[in-house]
Amino acid sequence: MQKQSVNEQLVFQGLGKRSVTARFDGGTITSDAGALLLRAVEAGRGIISKFAECFTDLRDERYVEHSVFSMVAQRVYGICLGYEDVVDHDRLREDPLFATLCEQPDVEGRQRRRERDRGNPLAGKSTLNRLETAVATVNNRYKKIGWDEAAIAGTFVDVFLSSYQSPPQQIVLDLDATDDPLHGHQEGRFFHRYYDCYCYLPLYIFCDDHLLCAKLRQANHGESRGAREELERIVAHVRTCWPHVQILVRGDSGFSSDELMRWCDHNDVEYVFGMARNKRLLRRLQADLDLAQRKHARTGQPVRRFKDCTYRTLKSWSRRRRIVGKAEFLDKGANPRFVVTSLSKKTIDGRQLYEQLYCARGEMETRTKEQQLYLFADRTSSHTMHANQLRLWFSSIAYSLLSELRRRALRGTDLETAQCDTIRLKLLKIGAQVRISVRRISVRLASSYPYQQTFLQAYANLSRAGPPPA
Repeated sequence: MQKQSVNEQLVFQGLGKRSVTARFDGGTITSDAGALLLRAVEAGRGIISKFAECFTDLRDERYVEHSVFSMVAQRVYGICLGYEDVVDHDRLREDPLFATLCEQPDVEGRQRRRERDRGNPLAGKSTLNRLETAVATVNNRYKKIGWDEAAIAGTFVDVFLSSYQSPPQQIVLDLDATDDPLHGHQEGRFFHRYYDCYCYLPLYIFCDDHLLCAKLRQANHGESRGAREELERIVAHVRTCWPHVQILVRGDSGFSSDELMRWCDHNDVEYVFGMARNKRLLRRLQADLDLAQRKHARTGQPVRRFKDCTYRTLKSWSRRRRIVGKAEFLDKGANPRFVVTSLSKKTIDGRQLYEQLYCARGEMETRTKEQQLYLFADRTSSHTMHANQLRLWFSSIAYSLLSELRRRALRGTDLETAQCDTIRLKLLKIGAQVRISVRRISVRLASSYPYQQTFLQAYANLSRAGPPPA
């Protein structure tokens, strides 16, 4: 196959009397100039820096070309910008703007070209792959970088706490589990009957749009497995800084275990969980369902009623608890639902509890899908489970960075509630020419960029906000 020269002129279909030609001679041009906003967020919040500090580097400094921070930042920024695999970085390592994002002073690689005959300012796919497959305990000649699991888990809570100027009166912690399908023979894989595939079952804990926990788990246990331990860790961390904050835990029926609810009762944590239907609960709700059915037959409109009662399972629960049942009748038929809560009737009635408090957890499910679909949290293709956990954390840090950009920079803009893929497309993917001199790096953004006002507003918001208190 004949290889074409990169300087060859390419001729395309003409437009009227004008010819249309192209050539690879535009100079140093990037398609990710909007990532400078992410760098500004990182400068003010230090999210990637906190994450990089959780790694242990035992390499011989005489032969180290890329620092841990540079490699971690390179991987996180790549995920934010849509580059899901480390192989993409064999080209991205040549981009001077990416080198700027990763705080690499030698953005052109000239110093390395003179000293070591490398010529690229950033790491390639093999180096980044060694980072991604790093082990928690460094104990062999090929693995010189390790990580501290407890420190990484605490980093997400630290980022959450530092985002507030003053302690809130109450926070709501949302728990959820989702499937992470596996297509190989990864360590710890199991077949999950509900999802009908081999998968992992990661646990997520959010507070609003703040990610507090992303724990990779095997799928051979229930949704609540390990939730108490993670919740105990997070609550203790939060109360160390905010001793008087009220904490409410929310989740679907998979988390309504006696172990978790009993722990909440003993630690002054309120909860509201979904409750799986059974014959005893349906019998208690039957009269309200019949009334809802008759009213629906008269009006043709959906009818919803609520019933408050106390309930205890025959074997699994240690005491009676408050149950709120929703007796709903739709065109498709009856739709009964139940929730269990520690909140009293004096605090909140059944309708408000279900419609305003419990149903609000749907926003958390959106954030989970956002991370999996657009930030590649489901790319767990390494053989070992600890390497896949690290990959999940890289995606989680990328989410935290983009979430902070949305919260701090996009407030008051038309992208204030946009999802990560929309932010990436409209705000980060900007064509620009990069000019490098001894004294400055000049990024000349495309004049035809259609969202200039949004970008300028985001820049102004970041400039006004400044770094939050430590």
